[in-house]
Amino acid sequence: MEYRTLGRSGLRVSAIGLGSWLTYGRRVEDERARACLRAAYEAGVNFFDTADAYAGGEAEKSLGRWLREVPRPSVVVATKVFFPTGDGPNDRGLSRKHILESCEASLRRLGLDYVDLYQCHRYDTSVPLDETLRALDDLVVRGKVLHAGVSEWSADQIDDALRTGRRLGLRPLVSNQPQYSLLARRIEEAVLPLCRREGLGQVVWSPLAGGALTGKYRPGEAAPSGSRGADENDRRFMRAVLADEVLEAVDRLRTEVAEPRGLNVAQVALAWILHQEGVASAIVGATRPEQVREDVAAAGIELQPETLEHIEAIMGPFARRAQP
Repeated sequence: MEYRTLGRSGLRVSAIGLGSWLTYGRRVEDERARACLRAAYEAGVNFFDTADAYAGGEAEKSLGRWLREVPRPSVVVATKVFFPTGDGPNDRGLSRKHILESCEASLRRLGLDYVDLYQCHRYDTSVPLDETLRALDDLVVRGKVLHAGVSEWSADQIDDALRTGRRLGLRPLVSNQPQYSLLARRIEEAVLPLCRREGLGQVVWSPLAGGALTGKYRPGEAAPSGSRGADENDRRFMRAVLADEVLEAVDRLRTEVAEPRGLNVAQVALAWILHQEGVASAIVGATRPEQVREDVAAAGIELQPETLEHIEAIMGPFARRAQP
């Protein structure tokens, strides 16, 4: 496993991380979740990502039960705050009250004294930015959080936060968690250049575009039963990446790039992500231990410049670079 420094912090995270969105505490029963977590840990993964809103807190609980089995210093645990965790008017957003209370609740569910990385899951336009940043900084001072970051913030929002933090003398943000894949590349225009300049590392989610870059979806065929593409709740998210012309390009990626090198499509897609400057970790989801082991193997794949150009020629026309 390769370990990378997260931004300008001293924290080192595995190039492949394991996430729990739409899986642990929801689609995957506890024993299978623990089997995936064990497989990842045994393969060298130290970065485990979750959020308070995933499965109504059940994802954090599932991860917390497994964390009892491993030494605390051997793992980097990240969770997030923003989305509703209850029905009350203060059970959401990035107010000081919600951040402090949500962090304590996450720690209880995870069974931890502190989290390594605490990220703002979205930007909150209803709360003064300095209130949010001071609350995060206070958590660091109290030892509840080691580092803070953001997720799905725009370049302007990140820049504003960094300027405000410097003005207030606060500890700097160290991470950004954006959606990023061969098919979702909107961060390349402004977010990535800003983060490289300012020292924020990327811990990217959905690097396999919801499974579209695994090869399991085929052009002209119905989505496999039980997959995200077959789930009505995910249909809007998946529609753009499951168009036949996109799946035909993914098939080219398989036959022209992956198979000649003894790889699968997912490994090529993950290796491409890990070749992008500023990416510290690609967060994958898994429902089976063998999926974990296959994805982890991508951390050791070296893609030559001509291969990267070939990948760009195949997939570039279908990349969504514009902000939604």
